[in-house]
Amino acid sequence: KEAEERARNRPRVFKEPKKCPPLGLESHKVEPDQLSASSMSQYHFAPQRARLNMQGSDDEDNIRGGAWCANSEDAIHWFEIDARRATEFTGVITQGRDSLNDNDYVTSYFLAFSNDSREWTTIHDGYADWLFFGNNDKDTPVMNQLAVPVVARYMRIIPQSWNGSLCMRLEVLGCPLPVNVLYRQNEVTPVDYLQFKHHSYSEMVDLMKSVNEECPNITTIYSLGRSSKGREIVAMIISGNPTEHEIGEPEIRFTAGLHGNEAVGREMILLLMQYLCKEYKDRNPRAQRLVEGIRIHLVPSLNPDGQEEAFEAGSELSSWTTGHFTNEGFDIFQNFPDLNSILWDAEDKGMVPKLTPNHHVPIPEHFEANSSIAVETRAIISWMKSYPFVLGANFQGGERIVAYPYDSLRLNKPAETEGMQNEPRVTADESLFRWLAISYASTHLTMTHSHHGSCQGDTPGGGLGIVNRAKWKPVTGSMNDFSYLHTNCLELSIFLGCDKFPHQSELAYEWEKNREAMLIFMEQVHRGIRGIVKDQQGNPIANATISIEGINHDVTTAPTGDYWRLLNPGEYRVTARAEGFSSLTKLCVVGYESGATACSFNLAKSNWDRIKQIMALHGNKPIRIAYSNSRVQYTTVNNGHRSVIGPSNGSSSNSRLSPEQRRKRKIALIRRLRQRKLMKAMSMRTTLPPTTTTTTTTIPTTTEATTSWYDSWVWGEGQSLLWMHIKKTVIYTIFTYGRNIFTV
Repeated sequence: KEAEERARNRPRVFKEPKKCPPLGLESHKVEPDQLSASSMSQYHFAPQRARLNMQGSDDEDNIRGGAWCANSEDAIHWFEIDARRATEFTGVITQGRDSLNDNDYVTSYFLAFSNDSREWTTIHDGYADWLFFGNNDKDTPVMNQLAVPVVARYMRIIPQSWNGSLCMRLEVLGCPLPVNVLYRQNEVTPVDYLQFKHHSYSEMVDLMKSVNEECPNITTIYSLGRSSKGREIVAMIISGNPTEHEIGEPEIRFTAGLHGNEAVGREMILLLMQYLCKEYKDRNPRAQRLVEGIRIHLVPSLNPDGQEEAFEAGSELSSWTTGHFTNEGFDIFQNFPDLNSILWDAEDKGMVPKLTPNHHVPIPEHFEANSSIAVETRAIISWMKSYPFVLGANFQGGERIVAYPYDSLRLNKPAETEGMQNEPRVTADESLFRWLAISYASTHLTMTHSHHGSCQGDTPGGGLGIVNRAKWKPVTGSMNDFSYLHTNCLELSIFLGCDKFPHQSELAYEWEKNREAMLIFMEQVHRGIRGIVKDQQGNPIANATISIEGINHDVTTAPTGDYWRLLNPGEYRVTARAEGFSSLTKLCVVGYESGATACSFNLAKSNWDRIKQIMALHGNKPIRIAYSNSRVQYTTVNNGHRSVIGPSNGSSSNSRLSPEQRRKRKIALIRRLRQRKLMKAMSMRTTLPPTTTTTTTTIPTTTEATTSWYDSWVWGEGQSLLWMHIKKTVIYTIFTYGRNIFTV
């Protein structure tokens, strides 16, 4: 208490302290063996857990401490950092323990320094050791800067008072002193034309405008909509023809800033804009192939309100949740309609794909009235449906891994997996998603370096740097699942690092780690098959369905009739279907070489289409066929009245005859039918042997002008039997086959 009182009354020295970046406890640049402590309460609260913004867990099956916690029985406590080289220490940022129930944090501490870890010197004010004030709560970071830097290799924090248990998380600020050339070989030399700095919202928009002005022929800027505070969600297209979709050119998207405090993704997208513009102008062949062969959409900030909140707090003092949510408190990434449950319920009932489609699952009707959907989410959904995206990735932070769908968790039924009921359901494109994920992770410079475990210690094992989100941290209503089930786009989440908001001095190294991985990922859009679906007249067919045998997930054609289907190498039976056309199946082979396989279709009109057109013209009513003395009449029943819909004799239409005329026609029809029966009977009698009985038959005649046009030919040529057979066959076919069709 005396030390605290003395510290509060100490005269303030107003001197600008030297600014140095973090050594890297939060980013894991500082290795676990560089951290040690006087004691620990238990293994889950080891010194390696004392990293700023370390996330804990209260799960009894997977306990992860949210801080370093000392053994309460010890009298002396300290936490030590080994910088491994002479360093100018300039400050410390402290934080309490991450916990749902406990409220543990250090309120004051001393700082001591050493060059050999044996002899220690505590910062002194001339009268006593200098006491630094720590935290007032467990979550808010507090920074203490040194007026004069201290040069040493080791630093110790010596807690003096605390709330609850002695637990803390921290980051150390320092500038390593220059050393020999061996160390300098690993340092990154920044590229001159790239801006390695954190951007506020207004600075971000200005940078995008400057790139557009520098490369106006391959870039254009547009808006997805507005945030809840009215900020534009700005996007840029980079392509050979950026203002419109070109037939045969796939479209991809990179997005960032779903959570405003995850700054690395935003800066990587801004750097990618500058890079593609400059390299294209310099005629870099690879950049030219990317720009001219793909329509690239780049959105650096989907949550501009959260971005501005985190930017104002700064990289060092922005906590795990500062700017994470929208202004209205929504987590955009998991704010999309839950289409997984709709599809999975239909699958459990055996309705897919016969009754329920396996793709483009419709959004529930109550979506528009749902007040729990953020305005930013609605803007993103509208944007997703406006462009024929094929591939996408959203950049996030707080971990170093690529996560692929499904993100939502539902376990398979035991019967489906032969006893493996604990396995979550997988997408029909599981192997393809794994390939896309590993194409990024394996090209990233450090993402597969998992020998020290994950950032928070909760990622499943394996050194590939990829994970199925449902097995890791399942969420419902994710952006990735919605994209897969409602559009043609395959989307993944790429977590770029443990430190969500690193110091801007780290951005050059982050760019080097991610540059090649971003380029490689974009090139994967040319993996699989592509083509155009047209009719036999050469007109494109929009919204045609492309099905792959053995993969229960279809895609549809764009309004221009073109489509893209990402596939791994192999042989595939591909079927194109469209409303009003006969389906067509082809065998398409996807090779290992670069470039998608052309697989186009020309569909023929279906007979069913004409039938449906006729029925639709007359309200889908059953069609009846009537006969007059001249021509066949096709009629439909509509509100109890007959209406002619087929060929008829316009001068003698039933609708224009008087009742007396219709009566006479009916009598004439009966007479003709009687005549035909008698003629048939006579013809049969001529082939029988003579009998002793003679029968005389009188054939009644009529003088009415009701003889059909074909009667003279039939009776005069002696072909009555053949003609009668033909007529009866045609009439029977029309009645029977036609009635079945219209009933169906």
